[in-house]
Formats: sequence, structure tokens, C-alpha cells
Amino acid sequence: MAFFESEIVQQEAKRLFTDYQELMQLGSDYGKFDREGKKMFIDTMEELMERYRVFMKRFELSEDFQAKMTVEQLKTQLGQFGITPEQMFDQMNSTLERMKSQLDQAEG
Repeated sequence: MAFFESEIVQQEAKRLFTDYQELMQLGSDYGKFDREGKKMFIDTMEELMERYRVFMKRFELSEDFQAKMTVEQLKTQLGQFGITPEQMFDQMNSTLERMKSQLDQAEG
């Protein structure tokens, strides 16, 4: 069975996309959140990034041609911005860490 025909892969892709869209909509009100709301948003975003990282690792490890092509397309697209997928994840993590430190500073 092809990688993309797997129901598990399709369901996780759909869940990741839906969760990301919902989180981005919610994030547009981030400035209005109280401290606990901001903390929950950051935690949820970290969890989503980890799910995405695992999902992409499945693509990388797959022997499926389409999966390999998807990884290459992502690398090419990110390469146009001068970054690798690993750098993309690192930048997202840095942003989340900065958001956390801003919360800690606001508290003290």
C-alpha cells in the first residue's frame, strides 16, 4: 500500500492541518489572553510541533516514492528561504521559548 493511501497517515495529516488552523485562529487573540491562557497556547503549540516533527520523520523513513518526493519538495520550498526543515523546527522552538521567557518576565 502506498504511504498516502494509509488511513492512519491521512487521518493524522488531516488532524495536524485542522489543529494547526484552529490554533492559528486562536493565536490571533494571543495578546488578549491572560497568563494561563498564554501558557496553554504555548504548550499546545509545542505539542503540535512535536506531532508535526514525528509526522515528517515518518515521511523521511518511508520507502514510498511519494513520501520521499514530499520530503524533497518541502526541502526545496524551505531552501528558497535559505533554511532546512530542521532549521524551521529550531526557529519555531526558539519562538516558543521566547514567548515563554516573556511570560516569565511579565510575572516577575
